[in-house]
Amino acid sequence: MAFERIAELKIREAVRAGEFDNLANAGTRLDFEEYFTLPAHLRMAYSVLKSADCLPEEVILFKEIERLEVVLAGDLEPSRRADLAATLHDIRLRLAIALERLQSHSRARSSAE
Repeated sequence: MAFERIAELKIREAVRAGEFDNLANAGTRLDFEEYFTLPAHLRMAYSVLKSADCLPEEVILFKEIERLEVVLAGDLEPSRRADLAATLHDIRLRLAIALERLQSHSRARSSAE
């Protein structure tokens, strides 16, 4: 029995068993336009990182910024608020530098092609 046939049978069994009923984004159209606007070398790198369950530096910084903004929106004593605000400012600077580095690499690759 060919591999394709086995795979199709397994998929049909899973559908009958309802294993695909509650998947994230079920019934919504997936938009890959942004994905394909990325340069091929970044798409490959992000794919490898995702497979290895690693995140790019920019994503980690975005998540940390979001976390700090949530904490700062809460009720904090002034000294703690000032410390977190300074930390948030530093992380935003690191993110700006990381994004600028990505853009400059992308521009350099575009001009080389």
